[in-house]
Amino acid sequence: MAAEKLRDLSQPIDVALLDATVAAFYGTGSKEERAAADHILRDLQNIPDMWLQVVHILSSTQSLNTKFFALQVLEGVIKYRWNALPVEQRDGMKNYISEVIVKLSSDEASLRREKLYVSKLNITLVQILKHEWPARWRSFVPDLVAAAKTSETICENCMAILKLLSEEVFDFSRGEMTQQKIKELKQSLNSEFQLIHELCMYVLSASQRTELIRATLATLHAFLSWIPVGYIFESPLLETLLKFFPMPAYRNPTLQCLTEVAVLNFGDFYNVQYVKMYNIFMVQLQQRRQLHFIPKLVGVNILFFLPIRIFLRHMQMEAMKSRHLFRIWRCFSHHSLSLTYGC
Repeated sequence: MAAEKLRDLSQPIDVALLDATVAAFYGTGSKEERAAADHILRDLQNIPDMWLQVVHILSSTQSLNTKFFALQVLEGVIKYRWNALPVEQRDGMKNYISEVIVKLSSDEASLRREKLYVSKLNITLVQILKHEWPARWRSFVPDLVAAAKTSETICENCMAILKLLSEEVFDFSRGEMTQQKIKELKQSLNSEFQLIHELCMYVLSASQRTELIRATLATLHAFLSWIPVGYIFESPLLETLLKFFPMPAYRNPTLQCLTEVAVLNFGDFYNVQYVKMYNIFMVQLQQRRQLHFIPKLVGVNILFFLPIRIFLRHMQMEAMKSRHLFRIWRCFSHHSLSLTYGC
């Protein structure tokens, strides 16, 4: 009877009954109870119009698992049927997801309380973007940047969305989108990166909020491998990153950003800036007395010529930090020696 009632989508789905079914699937009941719940949920996912119940479910349930189930239904439609949907249905769902994200990220308490839900909504939004942007949602980046400027918590979540978008387009897109679509998204990100760059630089120069700064550094890390190098070497970005390196709360994400810069391939054009960054970085290391895993350095010139084995033994770095620091040292040293001695 319960299964038949849930499958009848001629009226709004009984959310309380759906909650109970989802709870039975994830609960500690008998194997038979979980199997029955699984069967019902699979049947619901296979109903073509089930996705039309998603807004009703998300608006009515308090169960995180039920919300995830509804978003899973929606993601199937986004992946396989999105472009075949009527414009008003696409726009309605796109706007609803965007509004819920903004609402939940508008203050600290709800953003922390609903962290998992917001993260899942972010993923869903990015999946929609892969179809809608740029052709049918040209204002997405300006809209996102404008929203980010209204609240620091909204800005933090906007950074998470941008990071996801970069990862989806440049890291995880193979096999899910055509090469033409991937090329289109990459070109759009490149052409609109100035707005993103300005937002990141503004946050790093003006915000005192740890979570927002860390989210911004993580977003920059996702972008640094592919953005035009002028944004790195012809802006205050490197100096800003080096400013954050001594601060314990930001050291690891800053190291990740510097490492990404260190392995870039750009020829000799920015060698002067590269050596300047190297020297500032080494001065920072020398000044960091509380970094007990780094002994007092005699000087950059000596460090240049220390054998790798002796260098590593004396640095005595912690596991993750050592890998990043050594990688940066190795790359910076290579570029500096090439410029100075023609190596």
